[in-house]
Amino acid sequence: MSKEKIFEGVKAAAAALDDKLAKDIVVLNIGELTPIADYFIIASAKNPNQMKAMADSVEEAMYKAGIAKIGTEGSGNKNWILLDFNDIVVHIFDEESRDFYNLERIWADAERVEL
Repeated sequence: MSKEKIFEGVKAAAAALDDKLAKDIVVLNIGELTPIADYFIIASAKNPNQMKAMADSVEEAMYKAGIAKIGTEGSGNKNWILLDFNDIVVHIFDEESRDFYNLERIWADAERVEL
């Protein structure tokens, strides 16, 4: 997938999260640090219902952008959902779990992307 299409997907996913009132959306460019993905998008939700709505919104936006999802983890979980779009990985946490896992600290060397 081209870098332009990947970045369009990042913007689509972030906008979908924003539309569902996600808190503290962070986009990290991890492509230079690891081969697992080019971008991590991290966001917080207030409750499990909002997490589910955010995940559904991201999936729909990515589908419309022509980017296929290759997997989901934690969808039965009430504190974390991961959506894997190969080059883009979306992490949706409840606030407590986000603080606990602190992906921003773990990936502190990654470039933060402002949208």
